[in-house]
Amino acid sequence: MRAVGYQHSLPIDDALALSDIELPRPHATGRDLLVEVRAVSVNPVDTKVRRRAAAEAGEWKVLGWDAAGVVVEAGPDATVFKPGDAVFYAGALGRQGTNAEFHLVDERIVGKKPATLNWAEAAALPLTSLTAWETLFDRLQVVRPVPGVAPALLIIGGAGGVGSIAVQLARKLTDLTVIATASRAETQQWVRDLGAHHVVDHSKPLAEQVKALGLGEPAFVFSTTNTDQHLGAIADLIAPQGRFALIDDPATLDISGFKRKSVSVHWELMFTRSMFETADMEAQHTILNEVSGLVDAGEIRTTLTETYGPMTAANLRRAHSLLESGRARGKIVLEGFSPSA
Repeated sequence: MRAVGYQHSLPIDDALALSDIELPRPHATGRDLLVEVRAVSVNPVDTKVRRRAAAEAGEWKVLGWDAAGVVVEAGPDATVFKPGDAVFYAGALGRQGTNAEFHLVDERIVGKKPATLNWAEAAALPLTSLTAWETLFDRLQVVRPVPGVAPALLIIGGAGGVGSIAVQLARKLTDLTVIATASRAETQQWVRDLGAHHVVDHSKPLAEQVKALGLGEPAFVFSTTNTDQHLGAIADLIAPQGRFALIDDPATLDISGFKRKSVSVHWELMFTRSMFETADMEAQHTILNEVSGLVDAGEIRTTLTETYGPMTAANLRRAHSLLESGRARGKIVLEGFSPSA
């Protein structure tokens, strides 16, 4: 089968950073599904793994986690899906990725593809939806109020992939006032269109801007990017006994500034459930089905912003480059393989 992979961790402007390759087609065992991949989206985790983790000697490493496609084979223990089902999912960190014609995935982390979306629109959603949902409802527990403080949520990096979904989920599933950060005119308009009540500029002092809104100190803060740059401001602006969550990877994280306010700190990694095969691993199947239902009901929408054509090494290098620039808005998707690939 055709795939895109790499052997050595290289800068994305190196032609060998990602290569068009051929690999054996896998087969489903256990609770695995073999999915014919129709579209994938590219996430920051793709670039992080490429930069940090080389393939085993003589082997190829295939990146990609988000996918939408059709089940072509189900393992003997699979009970949820069958061949012919249209699915979407975010995969598992310790397995080969979705940048391939066929991909193996455990059915417990797979959801039913939204019927109202095409392949590209669906592929944009799984990883970011799972990350946003788990952060909001499992980590921050935003449906449990912080007594006596502003029922507000500040999302830092509101125009990114995760932020774009978090804004929508918070608006549709909670009564919180949603404040999102964005620094450019087009990204500020993007988060307003997604439903943010207020938009502030994260390139300027955050605490002063949030205070100027007149809402009081927000109960919840969700940082999706550049947490180390904003940590002091977050400690200033968050409410006493508030809850703070992050998903990025600062080199250091000095949370001593939160002590005086008894702020709880939560680090979310969407891959934890699949990585450790936790007892509630199937929760991701449930979450994706909930997201699919919200999409089909018109409550939330895809965050697809750009389609970069078929899955080729050149197109994926281009997508990685944009993500590494820090200027991406929403999600970048690639669809299928060209006949001449």
